Amino acid sequence: MASYYAAVDIGASSGRLILGWLEDGTLRLREVHRFQNRLVKTGGHLCWEIDRLFSEIVAGLKRCVELGMPPQSVGVDTWGVDYVLLDKDGGRIGDAVAYRDGRTAGMDAEVAKLIPPEELYARTGIQKQPFNTIYQLAALKKEHPEQLEQAARLLMVPDYFHYLLSGAMKNEYTNATTSQLVNIASRDWDWELLDLIGVPRRLFEPVSAPGTPAGRLRPELRAQVGFDCEVVLPATHDTASAVMSVPCPDGDAIYLSSGTWSLIGIERTTPDCSEKSRGKNFTNEGGYDYRYRYLKNIMGLWMIQSVKRELGGKYTFDDLCDMAIAADRFTTRVDVNAPEFLAPDSMIGAVREVCRKSGQPVPNDPGELMNCIYHSLAKSYGEAVREIETLTGRAYEDLHIVGGGTKDDYLNRLTRQYTGKRVHTGPTEATVVGNLLAQMLRDGVFPSLSEARRAVANSFDIKEVRNYNE
Repeated sequence: MASYYAAVDIGASSGRLILGWLEDGTLRLREVHRFQNRLVKTGGHLCWEIDRLFSEIVAGLKRCVELGMPPQSVGVDTWGVDYVLLDKDGGRIGDAVAYRDGRTAGMDAEVAKLIPPEELYARTGIQKQPFNTIYQLAALKKEHPEQLEQAARLLMVPDYFHYLLSGAMKNEYTNATTSQLVNIASRDWDWELLDLIGVPRRLFEPVSAPGTPAGRLRPELRAQVGFDCEVVLPATHDTASAVMSVPCPDGDAIYLSSGTWSLIGIERTTPDCSEKSRGKNFTNEGGYDYRYRYLKNIMGLWMIQSVKRELGGKYTFDDLCDMAIAADRFTTRVDVNAPEFLAPDSMIGAVREVCRKSGQPVPNDPGELMNCIYHSLAKSYGEAVREIETLTGRAYEDLHIVGGGTKDDYLNRLTRQYTGKRVHTGPTEATVVGNLLAQMLRDGVFPSLSEARRAVANSFDIKEVRNYNE
C-alpha cells in the first residue's frame, strides 16, 4: 500500500492541496483541493484572509479521507516575508498584512539610520526589498507599537499554519531568511540585529531546518478531519521548495522559478555577501540542507496576470501571446523591477507611464503592451544570467525553468534567445514537488536530495526549449 504525503502550496492568487506518493520509482501527484487566495482591504491595509485559508487547508485534509488516501504527513509552503504576531495565549494579534501593502514606504530609510545597508547585507546576505519583514516591523512599530508590546511570538505565514495544525510554534529556516533578520553565518536569528532595530528577542525561537517534525495534528483537528498524521516543515518558502525540484542532481545549473515572481539564480554551499554582490542586488536566501539560493528577484508573471485581469477577461493568455507575437516589430522595453509595477492601480497605465518617461514609443494596444512586457521579462533574465556568471567567474550551459511559467512557450523561447543558454522546462508543479520531497526525505523515501532530483527527472516531462524562430 502506498504511503501518501500532502503538500499544501499557497500562492498569491490560489492554493491547493496535492497528494504525492512513489509508485514503481515514479513520483505520482493527485490534486485533492484547490481554492482561491486574494488580498482584501482591512483597516486601511491589504491583508491575507488567513482564517479562510486555514479552513481551506482543513477542507483539503477532509477530502483526503473521502478519497481513501489519508497522508503520512502534511506540510505547508507559501510566499515569504509576511508574518503574524501571537499573544501569550497563542491568539493572533491584528491582521496578516500583505507585502504589497504600502505601509513600508520610507521604512528602508528609517532602518538605515539604525544600521547601514552595507552592514545589513554583510550580516544577512539578503537583498534589499522594500517589503522585507525588517521593514514591515519598522512600519508596525510606527503605526501600532502596542501590538509589538503585546506580542509573545512572531510566526511567518506558513509557520502559523503549522501551528494551527499541530500546536507547535516553530520558525522554519528558508522562510525566516527572507525576513532579513537571520544571520548568514549562524543560520539563526541575528539577535544583535534584533536589539539594534528594537524588536524583542522573545518573539523568536531558534530556527528549524526543513524536514523538522512539528508534531502531530491537534486532537480537535484530528477529530474534525477524521485521521491523524505528522506535521512536517518542508522548505516553507515556495521558491525554496521549487528549487528542490530542479531536475539536476548535482545542482550545477542556473534555475528560473517562473511564477508570479521570477527567481533566477544558482545553488551555492557558501554565500556571497560582498559589496559587489549587493550592488547587483543578489540575495542569499536559505535553501534545503542549508544550501544558499543565490538569486535575483524579478517581477515575473505578475505583470502579465495583472494586464489580463485589467482587460476584464476579454482575452485568454494564449490570445495575449498571439497578439504579442504579431506586434514583434514593437521595440520598447522597460525595467520590469521598477517600483511602479509592484502594486499599481492599473498595470497598463503603469507600463505606459514608464515608457513615456523613458522617451520610448508608448504601447497603444494590447499586442504592443504584451510584446513590451514579454521581451522586457526575457531581457531581464538575460541580464541576470550574465551577472551570475560575472559574479561567480564561471559560465553555465543549462538553465532550468520550473513552475507555472513552464507553460508559457513564447516566454520560454524568448528566454533562450536572450540568455543564450540551453533551456529546459519542468516540472510545472515545482513548488508542490519540492514540498513533497522534503517530507519524503524526512521519511526515508529518498536517501539524499540528489536521488530525489533524479526521481523528478524520471517522473516528469522535462523538455528542451527550441529557439524562438524554430
